[in-house]
Amino acid sequence: WHLEEKHVLIDGAQVSASLFDFGLFFFHNARKLIAKGTGPYFYIPKLENRLEARLWNDVFNRAQDLLGIRRGTVKATVLIETILAAFELDEILYELRDHSVGLNFGRWDYIFSFIKKFFNFPEYVFPDRAQVTMDKHFLRSLALLLVNTCHRRGAHAIGGMAAQIPARDPEVNERNIAKVREDKDREISQGFDGTWVAHPWLVPVVREMFEQRMPGPDQRHVIHEGLHVTAADLLKVPEGEITEGGLRTNVNVGVRYLESWLRGTGAVAINYLMEDTATVEICRAQVQQWLRHRVSLTDGRPVTPELVRQVFGEELGRIRAEVGPEGWAESKFELAARILLEEVILRPDFVEFLPLVAYNYID
Repeated sequence: WHLEEKHVLIDGAQVSASLFDFGLFFFHNARKLIAKGTGPYFYIPKLENRLEARLWNDVFNRAQDLLGIRRGTVKATVLIETILAAFELDEILYELRDHSVGLNFGRWDYIFSFIKKFFNFPEYVFPDRAQVTMDKHFLRSLALLLVNTCHRRGAHAIGGMAAQIPARDPEVNERNIAKVREDKDREISQGFDGTWVAHPWLVPVVREMFEQRMPGPDQRHVIHEGLHVTAADLLKVPEGEITEGGLRTNVNVGVRYLESWLRGTGAVAINYLMEDTATVEICRAQVQQWLRHRVSLTDGRPVTPELVRQVFGEELGRIRAEVGPEGWAESKFELAARILLEEVILRPDFVEFLPLVAYNYID
């Protein structure tokens, strides 16, 4: 509900982008999809609690009634990608019980949400993004809790995104496939019924794994008996280091992604990974958090506004040398860097969502 559709006004006010997009799609496609033997199926992102789920359930019912479609035809999967939603899994499934397919662990946005909600607390400072992997206790705990919660209620548990994409270098591809296999092997072992990949190249790899390990259509029979996940488990901060390399990666990747976003591309290939808005949100949130608490890098230097400005300048120089004069002239890298640094990272408050600021710079 945090975005508004600035191109559509009702009584002079911008409308909810979520409601606008849903309504437009549902009105034009619902009956056609049903006629083809499928239906209007949706993912619901960014929910934080059961009341938001109830609101969406009301929206679904109202839309179905207006078009004379049987209630329950709409099916929805909720992305569990906020720290608050992790504490209301049962309630979210209940509120959407007539429309719910299951829950999906949206792990990258979940990490961003964790950092955001505990931004002001020094004991919740995260290490380099690359070190926050799915084997960390807080992520593993939620994965198992999500599987149990879904399966006890007959719903599906969907795993997270494998972000790897193909490269021209066979050795890079081999390493990426090995990482994907490790990731999906863990999800199958945990009991997930399905998963995401970022590129069709990975579909045969992952499908083969699930077909071998999951002979039936799902794993809803898998319930981890004796599992007891507490608030302390979900809130356990991952251990790790904060390095200059981590700071530079956050700045470089953040600028690269936002530059593409400003040009209208929401999914961007960076360093053989498919990145989306969650990437830049984690990048900028980490830099803000490190600044807020003046943490020290592994070399002893504190993260200060001066150091962050220096890194931004140096990383912009690297990008400029890489894309060349013509590519630089046609790009929006300088605008992206200015938005990230001046309007987000160096602000005294924490911007809830970066697109709320960046949206002002696109038509």
